[in-house]
Amino acid sequence: MVDLPFAPPPPCPEAETLRQEVRTFLAEALADRTPAQRAESWQGHDPEFSRKVGAKGWIAMTWPKQYGGHERSALERYVVLEEMLAAGAPVSHHWIADRQSGPLILRVGTDEQKETILPRIARGEAMFCIGMSEPDSGSDLAATRTRATRVQGGYVVNGTKVWTSGAHQADYMILFCRTGEGQRHEGTSQLLVDLRNTSGLSIRPIRALTGEHHFNEVVFTDTFLPETALLGKEGDGWNQVTNELALERSGPERFLSSFLVLTEMMRVLGPEPGERAAIAIGRLAAHIHALRRMSRSVAGMLQAGENPALQAALVKELGNSLEQEIPEIARLLVDCEPSLESDDRFLATLSLITLHAPSFSLRGGTREILRGMIARGLGLR
Repeated sequence: MVDLPFAPPPPCPEAETLRQEVRTFLAEALADRTPAQRAESWQGHDPEFSRKVGAKGWIAMTWPKQYGGHERSALERYVVLEEMLAAGAPVSHHWIADRQSGPLILRVGTDEQKETILPRIARGEAMFCIGMSEPDSGSDLAATRTRATRVQGGYVVNGTKVWTSGAHQADYMILFCRTGEGQRHEGTSQLLVDLRNTSGLSIRPIRALTGEHHFNEVVFTDTFLPETALLGKEGDGWNQVTNELALERSGPERFLSSFLVLTEMMRVLGPEPGERAAIAIGRLAAHIHALRRMSRSVAGMLQAGENPALQAALVKELGNSLEQEIPEIARLLVDCEPSLESDDRFLATLSLITLHAPSFSLRGGTREILRGMIARGLGLR
């Protein structure tokens, strides 16, 4: 069996100084948002808020200044992320671009792609979505069937992507597709799709249980993309996308999606909850602290240039289980009937998160896929 290290992250006193600055900003910026609105967390969409965050220098924090970044540490960036999530900030306009699309472009993009797109991301002006999952394959990325065929001057794309968060609002998609032949991981590439200026694609809504429109199906029908759309090397898509997934799966959004339910529940239960409630709250708090420690360790590994894909998968799997458990425990401890229409802060928040919770273990890789990865990585299969 293989050891799976989670080394302590390096000390970063600057991060704790930054934390108070972020809290002060959020207290003012989010003053008018209800708990239910805050519970949308990183699916909350507010382009103006993202531009304000960009102006504060809290997007692209670790990137080179040459591309609009700020050359700060991964742990300083982590503080901004967890404070945003804990407060329920509407970050979706810049979240994916800052978390993984921008770093991918920074690592493998052309000079033109970097100079054109990265400063816009840093200012909170460019929204990205992820073109990975497909019908009938889900989180099995190696089963992708969307194909980009070489033609004069570029590619013609045919295929369908599904569960594409924010595609109807995004400026760009990073598309994972087949450009060559081979088995499973071979012959795949990534293409940069300008969603605002590309014809031959349709974006169809997939409604959540709440009725909200976050997810989409994106259909490519003889869609032409220029040669300049190629991101990185043709045929190197699998290597690129697996490195990208370490960024997607390890952050605090993988265990803080239900955090507002926990804080609202503690408010309802009061400073002296019963023994049963105190035990449950203590256990949930311990789990959050453990996951935060693991997640910050992954941030330290990323800062050191490592590829902690396995550790990131474990953080996501354990974190999703906790996120789905919190609203269930809340319903056991507080005798209530959740309702989206309720004027009660706790009931409205609990209702929203209860309806969203099934998706927590789907987005970013299903539980079954992650457990298979972890088992292989540990030498158990």
